[in-house]
Parts: sequence; structure tokens; C-alpha cells
Amino acid sequence: MRLVLFDMDGTLVDSQAHIVGSMDAAFEALGLSPPTRAQTLAIVGLSLPQAMERLAPGGPRDALVQAYKDAYVALRDSHGERSASPLYAGIRDVLETLHAQPETLLGVATGKSRAGLDHVLGAHDLRRFFVTLQCADDHPSKPHPAMAEAVLADCGLSTGVIVGDTTFDLQMGRAAGMATLGVTWGYHARAQLAPYADALADTVADLPAHLEELHP
Repeated sequence: MRLVLFDMDGTLVDSQAHIVGSMDAAFEALGLSPPTRAQTLAIVGLSLPQAMERLAPGGPRDALVQAYKDAYVALRDSHGERSASPLYAGIRDVLETLHAQPETLLGVATGKSRAGLDHVLGAHDLRRFFVTLQCADDHPSKPHPAMAEAVLADCGLSTGVIVGDTTFDLQMGRAAGMATLGVTWGYHARAQLAPYADALADTVADLPAHLEELHP
């Protein structure tokens, strides 16, 4: 058996407009200057409290977390989840291919809340692909290895491949003893990912070949 563990935001779905809009609204609601787009995308993958600590050191962390959640839900309700967080082109085909392999197990490890993860999975009909789903509600923030370790325990395996677009994903995977596949269509630059990646995929179509190399 082999395990492929996916990040969500920036790896499977392109939620950057939703995330940036929600972050801007959260800061503005508290009378604070919003971070730049680049600053917001740099913290994608972290759990919200850790993200706010980086974006507003010494600021009203808990109030910002709640304001972000409120803004995120409002934007999702006004635009719909499929529009706010669309799948990257070709992702469904890759998931279908991997899911059809009897020896391959798929999982998710995300900085989203359980509710946020459920919304995305439901909107895109993705739940059926995954045997284990780990989120920020139940674990320390990435890059702590707890999420990846929980996935390995669920699957009864000692290793696997993590696929992610941020250094937090890849650092988490390495800390859990997993191979790391960075994807460059997400929110951290190729040069940031390279020191932590066993391989780098520049297109969704490249994923199956890289996965075969890392976990034949």
C-alpha cells in the first residue's frame, strides 16, 4: 500500500481570492491596515491563530481570528464555495486516477477548520476520494507533524508522500518521515519550496509521474 497526503488550499483548490478578501475584511473590521497580498499568501497553511500572530505581532489575535472567520463565511455565502475556492484544472482527473489504484490511499491535511474543510469537500464532491481527513481543529498548526502522523496512523503505514504548495506542508511531511512533493502553482515560490522538497511539480499533469518516482 502507498499513501498520498494532500494539502488543500493552494494545492487542490485555488482559494487565494477568498483568503485575501477575508483577511482584508478582518483587519478593516478592527480598524487595522490589512497586510499585503503577498504577506497574506505567505501564511496560508498555518492555523489561524499562528497566521494572525505573524501578520499582526502583538495585535488582537483572537479578535482577528473571529473577524476572519466571519468574513470568510460571508464571502462564501455570497459567492458559493465552488466559485470562492475552485479546483485547479486537472486535479479531479488526478484524484480519480489515484483513487482507482487499489494500492493507493489518499488523505488530506489542512490548516482549514473542520467546517471549512467539509464545505470544500461537499461543494466539489471530493469526500469519496479520501480515507482520512485531518484539520486545524484537532492538531497543532503545521509544520508540526501531528496531522501527518495521524494520517499515517489511520492508514496503518509508516511513510508516504505529502503533496503541498507551502514550506509548512513540506516541513511537516519531513518531520513525520514522509517524502515531500512541492507544487509550484500555489502560494509559496519554487525557490522557497526547493530546500524542503524531494521533487517539485510545475503542472498538475506532472503529479502522477512524480508520485511514482517518490513512492513506486
